[in-house]
Amino acid sequence: MTRTRWILVGIAGLVLVLASLLFRGDLPAAEVDAKYSNDASRFLPMENGARVHYRDEGKAEGAAVVLIHGAMASLHTWEPWVAILGQRYRVISLDLPAHGLTGQVPEGAYGADAFTETIDAVVNELGVERFVLGGNSMGGGATWRYALTHPQRVRAMILVDSVAPGDWRESATAAATKDDADAERSAPVGFALLRQSWFRAIARYLDPALLVEQGLLSAYNNSPVVNQALIDRYYELILREGTRAAILNRSNSYSRNGTSNDVSTLSQPTLVMWGAQDSLIPVSVADQFAQRLPNTQVVIYDDLGHIPMEEDPQRSAADVLNFLDQLPVINN
Repeated sequence: MTRTRWILVGIAGLVLVLASLLFRGDLPAAEVDAKYSNDASRFLPMENGARVHYRDEGKAEGAAVVLIHGAMASLHTWEPWVAILGQRYRVISLDLPAHGLTGQVPEGAYGADAFTETIDAVVNELGVERFVLGGNSMGGGATWRYALTHPQRVRAMILVDSVAPGDWRESATAAATKDDADAERSAPVGFALLRQSWFRAIARYLDPALLVEQGLLSAYNNSPVVNQALIDRYYELILREGTRAAILNRSNSYSRNGTSNDVSTLSQPTLVMWGAQDSLIPVSVADQFAQRLPNTQVVIYDDLGHIPMEEDPQRSAADVLNFLDQLPVINN
């Protein structure tokens, strides 16, 4: 065997060893479902074959508040708020397609329209006609998109470090990068890698442990709430059978939708909440929402990151309660 051939064999062997070390198979869906569901968990069969995990908690006769999680997250992110808001309000949370215990869905329906349809299906199943709708990050985008599609059903919005409409998000981010002295904060590496085609080609088979931990520490602004239980929750839900493939599919489809993104048409009272230390979406985007939404209150947390409702549940929930108390009383 020639020297070149030996080198090639050695390289191939090294690749196989690295692949075996980095490979991580899926976890059985039933095992993950058993660990991360509770007595409040319900599963809604959809016409397209999907099965949506949701919870209907809190004060049953209270006005309804529907909460939507962000990318890579799940309805579990709202548990601290559910415990507080649920004393006075009916709190509904759900796992969007490609997330949580909803996970992979038939036909790869992971775009913005699928998110709107999923939210609509859950509130229809529960017979809730009008409600406050809130979301964090990607879930904030799902919130204002739903409100644009069904404005008559949304009493008010709560946007927590929300993604913005694409037609002005880039200019806001560019301005923040230019002016913000803290713009160099380390963002989650996983989101940057998912934008790379070479990484998407192999990500289905890789162990995401290091990316999960780095991403959480970054998103949560190194908060002490990032403990082993929280890391395990994200890690195991991502490894739930079919979810990694769904995440890769979703990353290529979410932004494609035909809905108008002119949020200035939304007149609902809106609470915009932001962690100034957000490493994913700059705090300047909160000002952009305030300028474009005609009926807005803004709360900025100087010491928090991208997930205020978990980083400081008591303070953030108190601001939500103050906002909700200002709304006209309705009966669901």
